Amino acid sequence: MRVVLERTNLLKSLGHVHRVVERRNTIPILSNVLLSADGASLEMKATDLDLEVTEATAASVEQAGATTVPAHLLYDIVRKLPDGGEVMLRMEEGGQSLSVISGRSNFRLQCLPREDFPALTAGQFSHVFRLESSALRDLVEKTQFAISTEETRYYLNGIYFHTLEVGSALKLRAVATDGHRLARAEIEAPAGSEGMPGVIIPRKTVGELQKLVDDPDVAVTVELSDTKIRFTIGSVVLTSKLIDGTFPDYQRVIPTSNDKELIIDRQSFSDAVDRVSTVSSERGRAVKLSIANGQVTLTVNNPDSGSATEELPAGYDAEPIEIGFNARYLLDVAAQLSGGEARFLLADAGSPTLVQDTSDERTLYVLMPMRV
Repeated sequence: MRVVLERTNLLKSLGHVHRVVERRNTIPILSNVLLSADGASLEMKATDLDLEVTEATAASVEQAGATTVPAHLLYDIVRKLPDGGEVMLRMEEGGQSLSVISGRSNFRLQCLPREDFPALTAGQFSHVFRLESSALRDLVEKTQFAISTEETRYYLNGIYFHTLEVGSALKLRAVATDGHRLARAEIEAPAGSEGMPGVIIPRKTVGELQKLVDDPDVAVTVELSDTKIRFTIGSVVLTSKLIDGTFPDYQRVIPTSNDKELIIDRQSFSDAVDRVSTVSSERGRAVKLSIANGQVTLTVNNPDSGSATEELPAGYDAEPIEIGFNARYLLDVAAQLSGGEARFLLADAGSPTLVQDTSDERTLYVLMPMRV
């Protein structure tokens, strides 16, 4: 194998694929990236056996071939090479090592045979549809913060994607919950998604997806089966196993009869929560909201360090209520809202509260209260 390509192109593609590779691996080949040079491109592939990312980039292929080299090491080398230069990748005699040459720099990396590199067999995809990357990004970003990190409840360790009828329209909906909060976002279901199985996309895959859907003008092709999902975003192909589990009936925890409406300036509320939670020993401590007569009073008490209160004007004309929430959860939800105002729909101090964006009806959030 002998190939020459722009350092910028190589770095960009390696940046997309090397993140999948775990820093610590008991299987040596999983620390490597598969390089395949053929035609006028160099294809790079990395996997952790659950997730696989492939990207091809334009290259001058003087001699076709393939090998595998340590992914993070190659990325670090290319990252430190001077900008604007060209990089030559040359397989040495015997195929035991690969030379990385740029200007006066010459690195020689140990190779492992390409035959040992595992392939994530995708099987047959039952559903294929396309959507704008900006729409996919919104679905992911509006919900990913609520993914559970509790490994025992593995079926909550991802985002639940499914279609359902809302009124007379079919929607593609994304839902995530950790049992304390729930995030839901939806868009018009794209053609081809009708009848798709409800799937749970793992947290790591969601993280990679977030980094790849940064160009709003690119359409994303989604291919789906009961066990795998594949996203094709420009020259990048991301294939992932799905979480084998049943997502809970989230509809049951979304309140429908909360009749106390609070309208408050989103940024002012977020800033105030951030300020009063400073006296907490940790971000998870409860912030008490005392709501009455067009005003919200935020209070935090910490027996070890002191207390804090702040008053904010708000739109509220129902009976007074006191309710506590995890400060970090309030900040997370406020960060997702894009409008100027947040709408809270409350029932009582012990019931779930609904939070909505006044400018976006496609998203909603549910927060469980805390005792204060």
